[in-house]
Amino acid sequence: MGFQQGLSGLFAAARNLDVIGNNVANANTVGFKQGSAVFADVYANSLAGGGGSSPGIGVSVTAIQQNFVQGNVSTTSNPLDIAINGNGFFRLDTNGTVSYSRNGQFHLDKNGFIVNSTGSKVTGYGVDSAGTILISDPGPLKVSMADLPATATSATQIGLNLDSRDPVITGAFDITDPTTYNKATSMTVYDSLGNSHGFTTYYAKTAANTWSVYGAIDGTALPAAIGSLKFGTDGTLTAGTPALPFSISTAVTTGATTPFAFTLDYAGATQFGSTFGVNTLKQDGFSSGQLSGFGVGSDGTVQGRYTNGQTRNLGQFLLSSFPNTNGLQPLGNNAFAETADSGQPVSGAPSSGNLGVLQSGAVEESNVDLTAELVDMITAQRVYQANAQTIKTQDAVMNTLVNLR
Repeated sequence: MGFQQGLSGLFAAARNLDVIGNNVANANTVGFKQGSAVFADVYANSLAGGGGSSPGIGVSVTAIQQNFVQGNVSTTSNPLDIAINGNGFFRLDTNGTVSYSRNGQFHLDKNGFIVNSTGSKVTGYGVDSAGTILISDPGPLKVSMADLPATATSATQIGLNLDSRDPVITGAFDITDPTTYNKATSMTVYDSLGNSHGFTTYYAKTAANTWSVYGAIDGTALPAAIGSLKFGTDGTLTAGTPALPFSISTAVTTGATTPFAFTLDYAGATQFGSTFGVNTLKQDGFSSGQLSGFGVGSDGTVQGRYTNGQTRNLGQFLLSSFPNTNGLQPLGNNAFAETADSGQPVSGAPSSGNLGVLQSGAVEESNVDLTAELVDMITAQRVYQANAQTIKTQDAVMNTLVNLR
């Protein structure tokens, strides 16, 4: 028995205790992955020598291996706390240096970039002016605080049922005389500056299964009928005169684009022997709005909510996976770096390929099992004591040899 074996055992046991202590210290660190020491025996033989009679010269720690098993997901009150449920890493940019992390504790910096606690920017896909995700080279993900500009109404649609039992109207339409039309309904439309206008449509039955449609903008009747609707004997819409959708144009004095023009469609309109009712009112315009909040979907899409009731995509997180996660190099601060052993990352939107999904308002807890770590600590301590005992025994042997007379 030599001192070398005992010394190597003490060193290996101490390294193991360091790893276990680090696991215990990070039991509450979000996104932390448990590490474990990997040991290997050591032999010293000549190239041509036999190995059967060699007792070995100790043990070495060949690697500290991370365990990337999924940690528990717990909820928080911060919408930018984001947990990865499944495979993948967040891609971070620190002044041009790319790193990867499972820690999803993010916030906005003063410029609107989504960053972690060390200031590293989350990278993802940007959007164009219409909010369409641009699947291109990823860059720092930024939440734009700009107002959502107004959009003029270009198309409207009304779904309704006209009562076939209503009487035929013979007189000329007069917006101020309710006896010159059977029914009416209203909706709001928007001009190019986002000013709202009340758009009212009036329906006068002119013959069996035939209805004339009139309109008014802000209480002022349009100069002529919008068109007429023709229904079949089964109550379904068969034709419009002129052809659907109807075209509407009117002058506005708000400073917006004039004439204010849009279309009116009646897809799904019916005429049955039942009470008049409106089941659909649609239009594609809206006023300007300010960002009031945002959320992150399971596919990583950051969607903004605006004071005008609209929503718009602001960007999309991406995730990266590696052929060999154990080949990643730990950098500290819950970050890892790509290495030759890890292989090149495969990046994409969450829930695509083998990538996991995101959960907003949640974090992935450390995957350290404290009970197991404390048991391993006791075992490592006993191993350390046993190796210390081999050195003590070797010292006693040497002392016996020195004292031979």
